[in-house]
Order: sequence, then structure tokens, then C-alpha cells
Amino acid sequence: MSLKYAHLETERRFLLGGLPDGVVGVSDIVDHYLDGTRLRLREVTRDRMTVRKLSQKVRLAGPAVIAHTTLYLDDAEWALLSTLPARSLRKRRHHLVRDGRAIAVDEFADGTLVAEIDGGEDRPADPPAWLPVIREVTDDEAFTGGGRAASVGP
Repeated sequence: MSLKYAHLETERRFLLGGLPDGVVGVSDIVDHYLDGTRLRLREVTRDRMTVRKLSQKVRLAGPAVIAHTTLYLDDAEWALLSTLPARSLRKRRHHLVRDGRAIAVDEFADGTLVAEIDGGEDRPADPPAWLPVIREVTDDEAFTGGGRAASVGP
């Protein structure tokens, strides 16, 4: 598989017992996982600005290592693509910066908090001691976006 247009992501995910201090911003995200594909429509609203995009995530080594390609969509493209059958998932992303580390913490409707630590092309470091980790869920399909969307329905 060619990675010419994709960037490599290595992520570790952790179930948290609470939201730590250090939130510098919040985004509201709605993901639509298109049925029968590896494609996701994403709508991100932050500071009253909305961005819409189409992404493909191809797993290279389980849910922790993926090739990610993104296209930004205009209103007409979004309107057309959003009519396709999909499973949807809403979440609020808390952007944390603390001790020089940037970490995203997703909060789901049921109150679940999942931290994502991205290492780019390298394996992400262990979580910092100040992150209230219950357990690592990187390899648990139930804690991937697609897995969560499948469990909550259309």
C-alpha cells in the first residue's frame, strides 16, 4: 500500500477516571462512519467555526497504527455525502496542554472519557502521571470511533 497521500498515525487510547486540569480548548465533533467502507465524514465545531471533512483510515497494524488521508469538504460536497447511510457518533474533545504535552480527551454522551496520545510516526510515550488512567484501551475495538458508533446505532 502506498502512503503517498496519507500520514501515519500511531495512537494510544486510555480510559480515564476524570478530566484533568489543563484544558485549553473544546471542540464538538460529529462523526459519520459510512456503512460498508473505511470512510468517515467528520464535522468539527470549535470557537463557532465549523470544518467538514472526509477521511479514510487504513489500519496497518491493528487499531493503533493507521494511514490517515483527509479531504476538506465544501457545503455542497458535505450535503451530498451526508445523505449516505452511516453510523453517527457525537463527542466533545477537550484539548489539554500540560507540562509541555498536548493530549486530546474525548467525552462521550454516556460520560465516558478516553484520552488519545498520538505519536506521529513513532509509538506514543506512556501517559503522564497526572492523567487519571483507569486502563489502556488501545487494542479494544469498543473504544475506537467506529466501534463506539456501532454500539450507539444510527
